[in-house]
Amino acid sequence: MVIGVNHVQVTIPFGAEEEAREFYGKILGLTEIEKPEVLKKNGGLWLQLGSLQLHLGCENNEHRANSKAHIAYNVSDIELLRNKFKKLGIKVYENIQIEGFKRFDIRDPFGNRIELMESTA
Repeated sequence: MVIGVNHVQVTIPFGAEEEAREFYGKILGLTEIEKPEVLKKNGGLWLQLGSLQLHLGCENNEHRANSKAHIAYNVSDIELLRNKFKKLGIKVYENIQIEGFKRFDIRDPFGNRIELMESTA
């Protein structure tokens, strides 16, 4: 029986860990956590995301930027983030608005879709 979510994984190209640390650590503000020693040889990195973990695994995937697959992050100030991304030259993709939320998408430096959502309730 499924009882919860342990972690979410998206992928980055092999050798892109420093760029991932810059984006996910410095821009999004996530904290890197230590990977188990036995998995370090696979590359990538792990980050803490509230009570969950975000794992960035390595693979070469040329279609990543065309995928609808994504993580939706709850945020507390979506307009602050929108302005931050625009100032950093990160393209903001307007999304169809749904009742109870403001939302938009961005793509990380590797093409992974990221949805940002703020509750308006």
